[in-house]
Amino acid sequence: MIDLSSYIDHTALKPETTLQTVNKLCDEALKYGFASVCINPSFVKVVSDRLSGSDVKVCTVAGFPLGATTTEVKIYETEKALGLGAQEIDMVINVGAAYDMNWALISKEISSLSCSCKKSGALLKVILETCLLNRGQIKKVCDIAVDSGADFVKTSTGFSTSGADIATVKLMKETVGDRAQVKASGGIRTYEDAVAMINAGATRIGTSSGPGLLKPKNT
Repeated sequence: MIDLSSYIDHTALKPETTLQTVNKLCDEALKYGFASVCINPSFVKVVSDRLSGSDVKVCTVAGFPLGATTTEVKIYETEKALGLGAQEIDMVINVGAAYDMNWALISKEISSLSCSCKKSGALLKVILETCLLNRGQIKKVCDIAVDSGADFVKTSTGFSTSGADIATVKLMKETVGDRAQVKASGGIRTYEDAVAMINAGATRIGTSSGPGLLKPKNT
C-alpha cells in the first residue's frame, strides 16, 4: 500500500471557504504530513502562520480559476502571495491564448511568474485546464511550461467541465519526462483514484478529500 501523505496538496479553493475550514485544513495537513495546504490568496498569511516551523508548504493560486486576467495581475498576485509566506504558486494559463496559438503570451506569463518564484525559493505549478484542450494543445503547453521555468504542470482547477483523468496525466508525464513534475487535481476523492494518478506519472495530488484518500475503501 502506498503512503499517500507526501503526495497530497490539501485543498480548499471554493468561494464559500471559511476561516474555520482553513484552520481545519491546516490541522489535518500537520497531523498527516501532507505536502501542502492549498488555499485562496486571502488566507495565505493565516496558513503561513499556522504552518510555521513545519514541513507542510503553503500553496496558493494565481489567475484562478479562469486564467483570463492580465499578465501584470498574475505577477502582482504571485509576488504579493510570496511576500505573505506562500511557498508554492499554482497559476492558470490563459486558455483562450492556447486556442489562438498565442504561445508567446503563455510563455511570457509562465516565465514572469517563474522568475518571481525562483527569487523566493518557491515552486511554480502551471494549471492547463486540460478538459478544455486537445492532445496537441496539452503537449504544446507542457513543453512551453517546462521551457519557461515551471516546476510542475497541473491538470485542472477543479472548476471547469471535468478534472484529472489517467490518459491525460500519462500524456503530460510523457511530454515533460524528467524535466518537470505532474500534479493531478480535480475529482480525485478516493485512495484508488490517487494511486491510479500516481501510477500514471503524477507526483502531487490536489484534493479537498485528503484524509479520505489515505486508505483503500475496504480497509
